[in-house]
Amino acid sequence: MKKNLYSGIPDHLPDEFVEILASSDTVRIERIVSRGHSTPPGEWYDQDENEYVLLLSGKAKLLFENSAKQVELSPGDFWIIPAHTRHRVEWTIPESDTVWLAVFY
Repeated sequence: MKKNLYSGIPDHLPDEFVEILASSDTVRIERIVSRGHSTPPGEWYDQDENEYVLLLSGKAKLLFENSAKQVELSPGDFWIIPAHTRHRVEWTIPESDTVWLAVFY
């Protein structure tokens, strides 16, 4: 079945839009759409799985707990986040969609 990663994005996004595209017992692939969203202050992601994250459109900044340096991502950039690496989304561009492809394994 043909689908497009850029179609079906809601016009109104009070929260990030997360859609599971495919999954198995060991892998989950998600499309995440941000529009000015960030991780709430004081909160960190701490996942049991490794995460490969690819930025398809937009711009974003990630912050890792053990580093004061922010990682800026542009379209085509990807990052591999090992399991239990505490991180957060510091910023996504507010004037357009930031589309991520995340593979959890």
